[in-house]
Amino acid sequence: MEDIMRVSEVMTPDVQLAAPDQSIMDAAKMMAEGDCGALPVGENDRLVGMVTDRDIVVRALAQGKTDASIRDVMTDSIEYCFEDDDIDDVASRMGDLQVRRMAVLNSDKRLVGILSLGDIANAGADHPASDALSGISEPQQGAPLH
Repeated sequence: MEDIMRVSEVMTPDVQLAAPDQSIMDAAKMMAEGDCGALPVGENDRLVGMVTDRDIVVRALAQGKTDASIRDVMTDSIEYCFEDDDIDDVASRMGDLQVRRMAVLNSDKRLVGILSLGDIANAGADHPASDALSGISEPQQGAPLH
């Protein structure tokens, strides 16, 4: 019987939480300090979104909105998994959803980490990471190919 690798074994546990009313400059500084490209966004003890370095560039800077708040550029639909989920299942789901990272929650639905494709690949779970990456890399139906 095969051992099941859990999300908690490979996730990045020390995650900084941003607030939606912080500036995109604050978010960029937090990303630089944490050497990461995404931050979960929390408000009133709830996870309300995710902001990425790409969100800041495309939704704010490219449009001249240098004074935007995180709320202005964040994605408010949050994909998440649980810390005790099987990595194979989560990697497959990441591919289906075409996401590169997911918030990781505990059984109380509290944020306990972030899971990225890099985390999965670095854990030696090559098969699920490559499956997820190929799913993420597929162009979406009707999406421009650039």
